[in-house]
Amino acid sequence: MSAPGLHRALPVPDGLEGQRVDQALTRLFGLSRAVAAQLADTDRVWVDGRVRGKGDRLSGGSWLEVELPPPPVEAPPPEPVPGLTVVHDDDDVVVVDKPVGVAAHPSPGWDGPTVVGGLTAAGYRISTSGAAERQGVVHRLDAATTGLMVVAKSERAYTVLKAAFKERTVDKGYSALVQGHPDPSRGTIDAPIDRHPRHDWRFAVVSGGRPSVTHYEVVEAFAAASLVDVRLETGRTHQIRVHFSALRHPCVGDATYGADPTLAARLGVSRQWLHAVRLGFAHPADGRRVEFTSDYPDDLAGALAILRAES
Repeated sequence: MSAPGLHRALPVPDGLEGQRVDQALTRLFGLSRAVAAQLADTDRVWVDGRVRGKGDRLSGGSWLEVELPPPPVEAPPPEPVPGLTVVHDDDDVVVVDKPVGVAAHPSPGWDGPTVVGGLTAAGYRISTSGAAERQGVVHRLDAATTGLMVVAKSERAYTVLKAAFKERTVDKGYSALVQGHPDPSRGTIDAPIDRHPRHDWRFAVVSGGRPSVTHYEVVEAFAAASLVDVRLETGRTHQIRVHFSALRHPCVGDATYGADPTLAARLGVSRQWLHAVRLGFAHPADGRRVEFTSDYPDDLAGALAILRAES
């Protein structure tokens, strides 16, 4: 997750009564309309303590809070990323299998390798659409989450894919190893997510947060954990981790969201057991459906092997 920007709070001036959130931010802080809309779309605008969307209307005197963008990130020189595998490449998109310890793009406070930097170093053309530090990136994975990501190469692909993610027509499938045994073994978690009320570097299920929907099915059960197939209907930051933590079944190895460190240590897992195993979308060039799958990396596969041997 990017480092937080400048937090500002003030009452809504009476002159902005009835204005859209993005319009008001543009007038108050001199932001472009696109940047103002992006802040609202990424849960960085609150009115009277509740997250608000870019099209919501304001009332004079309401308490407006906004996390303004941090200073622009000077991207480090692109460097090859060991283990970053290209599984598909054409004129419009490149699909990669991301290893652990690699962020999607440069951000304040992150000086490690990135998908964007690795692709650039390898000679891949990336779309210039999007914020300067995340050009071509239409969705992200946490640095500690492995698996499939698609990056736009053409400007048309960026526009089409951003719309597809917004309209929820992209199939995002994950495998997660969670503590214990979710009950029921197949279900839907429909619980709004927002920043944690006390720790803004974490997220939590919060009344009034952004709608967040996770579908899951237990595919293999062990004595202390369950392998779960997960399909995301929405794509909030840390959504799978937050939702399963809220169920009291955090991802194995996810100390941020309450996982038992002794189980992770016994299984040799040093990060959350979470892998983006499936990715499907309509290709921007012709609308043809394309599907990609990814095998588990060695550390996650090794943990499963231990559990299966014990069963």
